[in-house]
Amino acid sequence: MTETVLKNARLILADEIVSGSVQFRNGVITDISSNGSAVGEDMAGDYITPGLVELHTDHLEGHYAPRPKVRWNPIAAVQAHDAQIASSGITTVFDALRVGLDAETEIGIADMRKLAQAIKQGVQDERLRADHFLHLRCEVSADDCLDAFHYFDNEPLVRLASLMDHAPGQRQFVDVETYKVYYMRKLKTSEEEFRRYCNKRMDDSKRNSDKNRKALSALCRERNIILASHDDATLAHVEEAVEQGIRIAEFPTTHVAAEASKKAGLSVLMGAPNIVRGGSHSGNVAARDLASTRNLDIISSDYIPSSLMQSAFHLTLDVPNVSLPEAMRMISYNPAQKVGLTDRGEIKLGKRADLVRVKLVDNIPIIRTVWREGSRVI
Repeated sequence: MTETVLKNARLILADEIVSGSVQFRNGVITDISSNGSAVGEDMAGDYITPGLVELHTDHLEGHYAPRPKVRWNPIAAVQAHDAQIASSGITTVFDALRVGLDAETEIGIADMRKLAQAIKQGVQDERLRADHFLHLRCEVSADDCLDAFHYFDNEPLVRLASLMDHAPGQRQFVDVETYKVYYMRKLKTSEEEFRRYCNKRMDDSKRNSDKNRKALSALCRERNIILASHDDATLAHVEEAVEQGIRIAEFPTTHVAAEASKKAGLSVLMGAPNIVRGGSHSGNVAARDLASTRNLDIISSDYIPSSLMQSAFHLTLDVPNVSLPEAMRMISYNPAQKVGLTDRGEIKLGKRADLVRVKLVDNIPIIRTVWREGSRVI
């Protein structure tokens, strides 16, 4: 048996912060005490938080395709991604892979399959520090969306799928002018080329979105894959999500959609960069505003892994009615529960010893040590 005691710590529990110690043995938390411990590793008053649970990160692709036409060894890319994930305090991660690609997208389904295989190999070989699962980001407007989804039919690591449509005039970009500003800068194209691009994307959406949403929602229900909607903007979007068995509302773009999702029993997920920056980069609803009205349940690092831990401390500072234990639940317990991982996400007797030592300096968290199932990984 291996036993570890962390003493002189501030333990962030479900509803309170306790000064004391935590003990774990063979990967499981066996004791939590508010009394001073004479033995153990001295945490010097640092916070001990639950290991973070990340449901939607787009971060892996940057390691695999760091420059145009450059492809890194996929296993090496996964390992580099994993190291950054773990050093951000994330002990469970759902790596988002794109399913359904635009014609101008340089990265393709073959690349997604290579990354999925590399993640699977990394898990099997025990190469990885965090616990990895797969999240399929399904672009329902794309012609190849359904065919690409079937490439993952027999992959047990797939636990989550999200349905999204990034066509102009849809969801994230209901305002076509906002879409124009965002994508003309990204694509570096002329007005005429952009107009043709928009028309094609809108035609694709009309042709594919409805049928793909219905087909994918049926497949996911059949395979017990948890479904998320993406960028819902209206009451009609939320009603459609409920009808399709959606359980998580990712990045709703308006107060109306977020409030309706919450009332319908969906868990509302927003991005940590939105919280840290104070607003959405594309002009949509601010996550802090949703937290202040109790319409925020889960936070995702999205494209910056370190933002996840940072967001909890920012939220506590910037939204008066959100306590640190409540903010911490949004990045650990709540996401774990929503995807059925009931063995983790909180510091509690009998739960996995997924723990993070955090020192806070100028409200910026410094991740000092990370344990996954009782083993130190950082």
